[in-house]
Amino acid sequence: MRIPRIYQPCSLETGAQVELNPDSAHHVLHVLRMRLAAKMMLFNGEENAYYAAHIVRIQKKSVWAQIEERHITNNESPLKLHLGQVISRGDRMDFTLQKSVELGVQVITPLFSERCGVKLSGERLVKKQAAWQKIVIGACEQSGRNLVPQVMPAMPLANWCAEPNVDALKLTLHPQATLGINQIQQPASSSIRLLIGSEGGLSEEEIQTTRDHAFQEVLLGPRILRTETAALTAISALQLRFGDLGQ
Repeated sequence: MRIPRIYQPCSLETGAQVELNPDSAHHVLHVLRMRLAAKMMLFNGEENAYYAAHIVRIQKKSVWAQIEERHITNNESPLKLHLGQVISRGDRMDFTLQKSVELGVQVITPLFSERCGVKLSGERLVKKQAAWQKIVIGACEQSGRNLVPQVMPAMPLANWCAEPNVDALKLTLHPQATLGINQIQQPASSSIRLLIGSEGGLSEEEIQTTRDHAFQEVLLGPRILRTETAALTAISALQLRFGDLGQ
């Protein structure tokens, strides 16, 4: 039986006893239905480290775990992928975030564009940001990643393109591009910034903005993909070519 992995955002040390945070305690008790002495693996976002533990106390909605030993494992991709994803409707954005984390993305920035179609601001945006980060944490628990990717604050596409990243290879998916991902030269650094547009695509002005900030336009093939399909296909192709997919 697979031992559950639980994210615990606090200091973890061998021999220590920790109280799980409310979200993790609820998941352990009501989703996984774990009981006293049940084993788990805890991680706190510390790269390469996780901790074997077991439940020693349950009180109403609270759970305490005893940490037994520290383990080191490195399953992070050598490719430092930063995904700039225009926010998509419904659960498509959630799906994109979840699967991109499973595929090894290290940073995700939700973007607003002219054809975004999603209106978020104020308290709704704050709540959505927190929900996205929880999705990322869940994807790390499922996929075995110890390093938790950060969901950056949502911003306009033009602002993200203008961020200074001298060494990063910058890519924009564009159905009319003449360069395929397999034709990209080995980047000088391991950092790649990948821009994925909305269901309606990027406007001409936005495409010009990407060009002004040295983004290369690439395509995945002869078919036009939905935004969530495009993001995951592009990430997979980049990981296969420059990362650790298929190794």
